[in-house]
Amino acid sequence: MTDLKNRIDFVYLFDVQDGNPNGDPDAGNLPRVDSETGMGLVTDICLKRKVRNYVQIAKMGETHNDILVKSKEISGQEVFINGEIRKMYKEDLGLDLKVKEKAPADKVAAGREAMCKRFYDVRTFGAVLSTGPNAGQVRGAVQMTFARSIDQIIPAEHALTVCAARDEEKSYDSQVGIQGRKATVPYGLYVCHGFISASLAKQTGFSEEDLELFFEALKNMFDVDRSAARGLMSAQKLIVFRHESVLGNAPANKLFDLVKIKKNTETATRSFSDYVVTIDKDSVPNGVTVEELI
Repeated sequence: MTDLKNRIDFVYLFDVQDGNPNGDPDAGNLPRVDSETGMGLVTDICLKRKVRNYVQIAKMGETHNDILVKSKEISGQEVFINGEIRKMYKEDLGLDLKVKEKAPADKVAAGREAMCKRFYDVRTFGAVLSTGPNAGQVRGAVQMTFARSIDQIIPAEHALTVCAARDEEKSYDSQVGIQGRKATVPYGLYVCHGFISASLAKQTGFSEEDLELFFEALKNMFDVDRSAARGLMSAQKLIVFRHESVLGNAPANKLFDLVKIKKNTETATRSFSDYVVTIDKDSVPNGVTVEELI
């Protein structure tokens, strides 16, 4: 494994067409929206879930790249974090802990390190492992913001009809017809900002190879997460700013301002081609290089 020695900031653009990129359970699963501006939102948790799902599928069976926070719909398993911590202590450190038994205090640091080695998402995004057997807490090397749409979104609601009855004890007519609703975004281009800390990477063991896998996931994760509810979601741009030093050579916000996204149509946007994305490469500060991975 190659140590990560540079601070990295990145801009990630993805879009959705006729789908719900991230429903809000507190609002009847409507697409998330900034109530004051009308801009669409996708949480960092949602994006991290997709990264986890991609890695889980792409690296299935590799111990070093296992996923702690597994999705049951992907793995087909019910995973309990405390059980995974106990499993780690038994297999890696020789401690056979009973349910509700905590690890000795002098073993917690070793447990934390072992969890980072086992699980890709722990060393990447961090985790709270202080419950149950206790393997401490991990602050991940990769942090991401909410994604926010470039323009206002106007969610559309669609009535759903059922043509097949299920329960023979109820009348047929009571079980067919309009039975629900579905909300979609006609089109939205979203931008997310990310930060990768070389100093935190050193603590968790997040490597250059892990970074490559993370960027691979951002490029391809929507293709292993297809759903009728999410419509057509696509990764459109991944712009990476790599600093020459661990601490960085320029403020992240100044680098992000170099990326300009403008509409090229007077009508409602309905595709990525309705936008023009440019990078002011002439203004990139010394000590920083920029790369377009998508």
